[in-house]
Amino acid sequence: MAMRLNQGLTPGRLRLFLALLFLALAVPSVMLIRHTQAQLKWEAFHHYRVLAVELGRRIDADLRKMIDTEEARGYADYAFVVIAGDPNTSQLLQRSPLARYPVQSALPGVIGYFQVDADGRFSTPLLPADLADPTRWGLATSEMAQRSARRGELIDVLARHQLLDQQSLQMATNTPGAEAADNTDKASSTKVAVQAVFDDLNRPMQQAARVSPNALGRVDDLRQQQNFSSSNVNDAAQQLLPPIQQSLNSNTQARNKRTEQAAIIESTPPSAGIDNRVDPARVHIFQSEVDPFEFSLLDATHAVLYRKVWRNGARTIQGAVIDWNALLDAAIVGAFKDTGLVEMSDMAVAYQHDVVRFARNTAAGEGIDGANEMKGELLHQARLSAPLGDVLLLWNIDRLPTGNSGRLMLWVSAVLLTVLVLGFVLLYRLGMRQILLARQQQDFVSAVSHELNTPLTAIRMYAEMLEAGWASEEKTREYYRFIHDESQRLTRLIANVLRLARMEREALQLDLKPVAATVLSDMLRAKLGPQIERVSFACQHEFAAECMQHELTLDIDAVLQIMINLVDNALKFSAHASCRSIEIGMRLQGDQQIMIYVRDHGPGVERSQMRKIFALFYRPGDELTRETPGTGIGLALVRQLAQAMGGEVDVRNRDPGAEFQLLLPSRELQPD
Repeated sequence: MAMRLNQGLTPGRLRLFLALLFLALAVPSVMLIRHTQAQLKWEAFHHYRVLAVELGRRIDADLRKMIDTEEARGYADYAFVVIAGDPNTSQLLQRSPLARYPVQSALPGVIGYFQVDADGRFSTPLLPADLADPTRWGLATSEMAQRSARRGELIDVLARHQLLDQQSLQMATNTPGAEAADNTDKASSTKVAVQAVFDDLNRPMQQAARVSPNALGRVDDLRQQQNFSSSNVNDAAQQLLPPIQQSLNSNTQARNKRTEQAAIIESTPPSAGIDNRVDPARVHIFQSEVDPFEFSLLDATHAVLYRKVWRNGARTIQGAVIDWNALLDAAIVGAFKDTGLVEMSDMAVAYQHDVVRFARNTAAGEGIDGANEMKGELLHQARLSAPLGDVLLLWNIDRLPTGNSGRLMLWVSAVLLTVLVLGFVLLYRLGMRQILLARQQQDFVSAVSHELNTPLTAIRMYAEMLEAGWASEEKTREYYRFIHDESQRLTRLIANVLRLARMEREALQLDLKPVAATVLSDMLRAKLGPQIERVSFACQHEFAAECMQHELTLDIDAVLQIMINLVDNALKFSAHASCRSIEIGMRLQGDQQIMIYVRDHGPGVERSQMRKIFALFYRPGDELTRETPGTGIGLALVRQLAQAMGGEVDVRNRDPGAEFQLLLPSRELQPD
């Protein structure tokens, strides 16, 4: 079975098998990693969506609380002076809460409050109706000028948007001064063109005609994706939406008309001022119906918050002019910048589907100039409660951070990919080595069979000739010598195979003993000289004198085995050399090593094969063209024996021939 497997396994089949195995492991791993990364992205998206939902809820709640404060203001608060305490019992006057200057309001960005009564008269709690003597109301001249300027600003905003006619504009912008007493009636009778304008204020046609085209674009222009749709994934953030919707519904129900009791002063006596008593007969108490506030954006910088108050079937408009940008910055953009969303998300504020403000995340750098520049994944969108129901908040996220889990996943993925690739590279190399080893073993079996069969055939042939008595006396000695040489060759071959088998089983045990260099040199002369001379080669010995004062720690049998193999290798590869000579020598290599070398005068070793020739079963040349016999285990055995004794073996080309070098550790002998 193993032989059939070795024969059937080729490099091409190995690559195909490993490629299929790699795909079988890589594809599920990649799918698992992608799924995990998608899940991590979803968890990050879910986290930021929850933040966006909570932020939208908080912004809406804060604005609703501010507007509820404005809703709670009574009808009489829109006058400069009001009755202090219970109007049924109190006779004292005091300034209205809306008469403070600078203007103080629960709602950010309020420029000032105004009122348009049933007769179309415009007034503001910033100024009293009687301006003949401002000091009477505790107003200094400078403060009076500031309040008048603010009233002029209110009138200008309303007039620019057709909420005041030309006559009202001229009369309302008269500056109080020396002629204040004469203008009192005129100022108090300033009329709006048509009070019904407020009824049409939020109609789309009227809104489009009044508000200039928006340069930022519309909500439909936002280039936002919705890959994380809640219909595909169970979005826990969506669970927060029903309570929000329920809250909006309850808020809408709470904003129905209410009835209140109000008290107004029909006329103020000339001597009356702040904290003066007023005749109860001049105080008129009545019931009024107050509608919820409505909101309308006038232009890119101003908005109006207004309500309708009904008294005896007559209607009064009360409200405030608001700096739209200040309201956005304080109540919406400011809240956004105080959360973790600002690190990853962009926010857009839209009014009636027109984008009116962008807030860029801090990581993105520059701002957004148009709706088409706000790209990424739609994180959340929220519509504010009435009266800001036309205001839509949208958040997107252009990149999804996965935090420490994502970074850990990237590291795990990289390590897994690296291990997978390196593992398959090692498997491929190991498989190729096994294929090569199997082929080398097959070659080794063939070579050993040939190496064993050749001397055995010769021995059997010469033995039969001697047994038959066909050889003369001289030939008999020659045949005996040939049989002896071939027997020695067989002995060396078998010894190499057996020693290699023991080393492969890690059962090789060397007997390392200190041996003097002089003793070793004598043994080499005695063992190697006859082996060389028997094949008609000259043997030259060059043992350096300085080596004779050293001692080596080695296994004598292992060293002799190495040297016999090296000499046998030199004889084989220099059989056709012009100089039939083998040099055996010993020289000092540094202070701690002795080099024993064998040099032949053959063709040498190709540079590309200098390392390969020491590999097990390697034989240079092609199987079909190889002329030199061998099994491919001799030099491999030499290297392993040398390393087992703490030495090294190497080869150097000489001119001509090659020199194999055995380096062994040594120490200098101390004189007695």
